[in-house]
Amino acid sequence: MTSVRQVQVTFDCADPERVARFWCEVLGYVVPPPPPGFGSWDDFSKSLPPEKQGSAFACVDPTGVGPRLFFQRVPEGKVVKNRVHLDVRVGTGMVGEERLAALEAECERLVALGASKFRVLLADGFEESVIVMQDVEGNEFCLD
Repeated sequence: MTSVRQVQVTFDCADPERVARFWCEVLGYVVPPPPPGFGSWDDFSKSLPPEKQGSAFACVDPTGVGPRLFFQRVPEGKVVKNRVHLDVRVGTGMVGEERLAALEAECERLVALGASKFRVLLADGFEESVIVMQDVEGNEFCLD
């Protein structure tokens, strides 16, 4: 039996590089080096047919632990809630006001990068507080 060793998370979007660079900043990821023979990703993109230029971009965890994120251009815009989303885990181990303060501080940082605060789900005695946000193209994610 074969076992999966790596996972890549793929985002459909209108502007792959813009969304990838946003997530690099959110997660501390980096843009991987361009393919051999190219000095930059821009050089690589220019080598493609016009309809393929700028159609994809990626970012990776510099430690090699987290999944690769891949961003691909699609013609249609986002129209409904994501069925899958990322949880950015900034409040792990924290509860109450300490957790909410950590989430709010990270929210402010991400809003400055172009994210939008969508809603705050306050602790209810069963679940701890979470902030639901949207990235630069409206994809939902949670500060957890």
